[in-house]
Amino acid sequence: MKLPPQITYRGINKTDALENLVNEKIAKLEQFCDHINSCRVALEKAQENPSSGSPYRVRIDLTIAPSHELAVVKSPDQGKQYTDLEPMIRDAFDAARRQVIELNDRQQGHIKEHPQQEMVAVVSELFPEQDYGFIKTVDTGREVYFHRNSVLNGNFERIHVGTGVQFAETMGQMGPQATTVQIVNKPGETVGKGR
Repeated sequence: MKLPPQITYRGINKTDALENLVNEKIAKLEQFCDHINSCRVALEKAQENPSSGSPYRVRIDLTIAPSHELAVVKSPDQGKQYTDLEPMIRDAFDAARRQVIELNDRQQGHIKEHPQQEMVAVVSELFPEQDYGFIKTVDTGREVYFHRNSVLNGNFERIHVGTGVQFAETMGQMGPQATTVQIVNKPGETVGKGR
């Protein structure tokens, strides 16, 4: 970390146990991301005797190279009942860790692959002059409309009857339609036959 972590206490007595817990959690964050520039942690007693929730609030602010900021706030109005500060600190750092891992994956271009989603449909009809076509789901044979604009990366020209795709859909005025269509088999390769 470029800057030393800053831990502030508001309405809470600073103790070695709290300081050690926070520093331990910061060190764990750095195991997941080696380009954290700064980390500010605020521990505060927001309420003396709340009717529900917790009297504490934990805020974590991170800056991560090149120019990302992440923030986590665990406060009394967020549902969980915390009687001690330590579990709240752990939950806040767990949420920060999830954000750091997600950002790190995005920065490194990691995409989770789900083999069962590699090909969920095949192009069954194509009308290139009118900029649309239909895909047929592999599992149920259901037909879904798609438009040129829904094909990712401008790959409409690469699509042919039999091209394997994965897609996301919504219900349109005329029935189901694909909102995104992505080619999943190799360029030029076709799978199965159109009807």
